[in-house]
Amino acid sequence: MSDMSTLSRPRGRRLPAEVTGFVGRRHEVAEVKRLLSGAHVVTLTGAGGVGKTRLALRVAADVRRAFRNGVWLVELAALDKPELLVQTVAEALEIRDRSPRPPLKVLTDHLRDKQALMVLDNCEHLLQDCAVLAEKLVRAAPDLRVLVTSRQALGVDGEHTLTVPPLALPDSGLARPSTEALAQSDAVRLFAERAGAVLADFAVTDDNREAVEGICRRLDGLPLAIELAAVRLRALSVQQLLDRLDDRFRLLTSGSRAVLPRHQTLRALIDWSYALCTDQERALWERVSVFAGDLDLEAAETVCSGDGIASGEIVDLVIGLVDKSVLVREEYPSGVRYRLLETIRQYGRDRLRESGEEEDLRRRHRDWCQGLVARAEQEWFGPGQVRWFARLRGEHSNLRAALDFCLTARGEAERGLAVATAMRFYWIAAGFLHEGRCWLDPLLAADAAPTVSRARALCVNARLAVLQSDFAAAESMLEESRALAGRFDDAATLAQIMYVSGLSALVRQDLTRAATLLENAVDRHRELDDQVGVVNSLMYLATAHSFLGHSRRALTLFETCLGLCEARSEHWFRSYVLSVFAIEMWRQGDTARAIEMESESIRLKQPFNDRLGIALCVEVMAWIAAGKGDCECAAQLLGALRGIWRSVGGPLFGYLAEYHSQCEAVVRSALGVKRFDVALRKGAGLTFEGALACALREKASAGEQPEEADRPSPLTRRETEIAQLVAQGLSNKEIAASLVIAQRTAEGHIEHILSKLGFHSRAQVAVWVGERTRAPEEERPSEGDPGPAAPPAS
Repeated sequence: MSDMSTLSRPRGRRLPAEVTGFVGRRHEVAEVKRLLSGAHVVTLTGAGGVGKTRLALRVAADVRRAFRNGVWLVELAALDKPELLVQTVAEALEIRDRSPRPPLKVLTDHLRDKQALMVLDNCEHLLQDCAVLAEKLVRAAPDLRVLVTSRQALGVDGEHTLTVPPLALPDSGLARPSTEALAQSDAVRLFAERAGAVLADFAVTDDNREAVEGICRRLDGLPLAIELAAVRLRALSVQQLLDRLDDRFRLLTSGSRAVLPRHQTLRALIDWSYALCTDQERALWERVSVFAGDLDLEAAETVCSGDGIASGEIVDLVIGLVDKSVLVREEYPSGVRYRLLETIRQYGRDRLRESGEEEDLRRRHRDWCQGLVARAEQEWFGPGQVRWFARLRGEHSNLRAALDFCLTARGEAERGLAVATAMRFYWIAAGFLHEGRCWLDPLLAADAAPTVSRARALCVNARLAVLQSDFAAAESMLEESRALAGRFDDAATLAQIMYVSGLSALVRQDLTRAATLLENAVDRHRELDDQVGVVNSLMYLATAHSFLGHSRRALTLFETCLGLCEARSEHWFRSYVLSVFAIEMWRQGDTARAIEMESESIRLKQPFNDRLGIALCVEVMAWIAAGKGDCECAAQLLGALRGIWRSVGGPLFGYLAEYHSQCEAVVRSALGVKRFDVALRKGAGLTFEGALACALREKASAGEQPEEADRPSPLTRRETEIAQLVAQGLSNKEIAASLVIAQRTAEGHIEHILSKLGFHSRAQVAVWVGERTRAPEEERPSEGDPGPAAPPAS
């Protein structure tokens, strides 16, 4: 006969006492409580060691007063026989039934009218049996709540799941936080607390803060890993611990014998997850470990299929690994991606190495990366440019892994040069000049064989060096590249060498020589029908003529270059053409058009987070403001630019420095030293976005935006013209005929108009045009404000 009084009183004391402090998880605790208020079954999923059990126990302790019949913990980790599941639950609830009734019947009868919370802990190895039990119990007992921890959801009707993330790490995107702020990060707090249990006087200090942060990052904020690591401080310093984390599975051995063997080391815990996978899932786990960071389904299908796994099977295996919390699923604007926590990835890599397949999989991963960057390079000059940039930015860690393989594996350096060379536009657009050289330099040193690949890599490396103003290194590399390209009759590389030489002369303010070299480069690229090379060379050729005072020639070249970019719906080169073309317009007195061009240039640069290019645009806006007499604004922009130039790692290109100096002198004279310094300091306090808002004359706070008709148009002059024709009801074909342009070009402009305005129909464009044209003419800014006389050309 069962003891029916067992659940008649609160049994919160049945939860184990917390012997160590509970750190962080405020958001997760609140979310689990919310879910329990409405769902009968709530499952906490996540990787082993992420803290699912601790979170469940904390929530259970917090809510125990809401369950008049108690909160009960059922620990299933030690249970190997599924047939004993119900019996184990009954024992945990202290039910003593000696009747011949089936255990499930006894259990459901006991819980039928009870208001209780049951915590089923570590269900993954008994998933199906736990799912059946939970479903039957909640159907029989409407006031029962079941809180489950598992590496995989149960999959029952009405189940709500919460994936438990690692502890929050310090925000790497912010400036270096104070030691006190760093210590407030959940991961750092946990490490500090556990370290304090080992060393009574431990604290995060200015001396150890970087090592502590490094440990927490290396361990992905994984609570179990952090706790196991902290124990090692009995024998190691914080820095020594960080230095030894590469061998984490040997090092992180639990000092406690009171826990199950599978929890005594991180390896044992992950071993258990591995054992729960099918043979194919294990193979995929091992294979995806060659990816650094994360990956998408296409990458997994390309790299990981074969040798027992068909490409079509990958998606189901990925789903299986996500369900088992081996792979973490993450949403991005570009789609779903998957990643392994570093500890789990390294475990998979160790298994892959043991199988003897590591080098082959790393080579396949490298081949996939090489194909990716080759396609990106081929399609860079076109409408997919922003998408390709975002894709490469997202794969940056994988690209690094591929380059590392080429650098460390015997005989792979030449392939590495091909990968790094194909990334030439990405290195520049992302601002990774230094990193590009850091890969190219050792790859070139690793294989000095005279090849076409070496000639091209030397030229790309020289280009990066020029953009860093490292002219001596650039000249040396160009010389060797020129010799090799001539030896192999590599016309494409010879054309690029001519371009880089011209760019070098331009940056060094040797304008006449720059114009000669860049003219030659344009001709060479045209002969090769290399449109990217033509545009790249034209852009700087026009710049050289502009600063030589050859305005008519510069205008022609700028217009030609813009036309080529617009025809291909290209962003990157077009943004730079516009920014420098605007300087020529300003020098000629067309201030309105200069502002329009700089504003458009900023818009085009923003998807690339091109701070160097945007800083150049803000510079020109400061010059324009000074010329129009708006010296307060100009001084603020100059102040903001001091910080911006520091953040991008350098000053203006030499051929623009004189304009900056003259602008500063004019503004200081107009304001006086005191007012100038105040405005300069105010500008220095602006955020990057605040500086942009100032440059673009936008209101900094919401709710102060001008009426639609008064807002600066985001459209270029040509786009405005086409928008007006759209408003008149003309078709794409009619617009093309009216403007004497190709229909495809007109269609491209209309796509840009819709994108810029955030519209999806031509009717919306017509309404927008109508609203703007209703503005009184006298309220609109003059298109012909010439501004002051331009300073002399460099």
